[in-house]
Amino acid sequence: MKPDIINREDLHLIVSEFYIKLLNNEDLIHFFEKFKNTNTLKKHINTLVDFWDNILFYSGTYNKNAMQPHVQLHQKKPFSKKHFDLWLKLFNQSVDENFKGNNAHTIKTRALSIATIMKIKTLNS
Repeated sequence: MKPDIINREDLHLIVSEFYIKLLNNEDLIHFFEKFKNTNTLKKHINTLVDFWDNILFYSGTYNKNAMQPHVQLHQKKPFSKKHFDLWLKLFNQSVDENFKGNNAHTIKTRALSIATIMKIKTLNS
């Protein structure tokens, strides 16, 4: 039986595996090219672990505006509904391959909410 997500290490595993999928996906790679650099990717993964740690465990580790960089990226490289759907599918796979339980369900639900808000704010702008 798979464990539930219980700490930052679990979140790091999810985000790391998610980024492997993103960087190997021909439909999404162009959004993530700057993260091909190992140091840039490590820093970004740590930022995302802070984000999800705050979202899932209310840790207070993330206090940036997560929407702003995505809106700016959309202006340079427009997102489509297909991109959001694929992003969510790969995120959910990264969770499901490793975890099961209340927190695993919650992180996927919150990812859906975040993706929906980002989709509305970028595609309708």
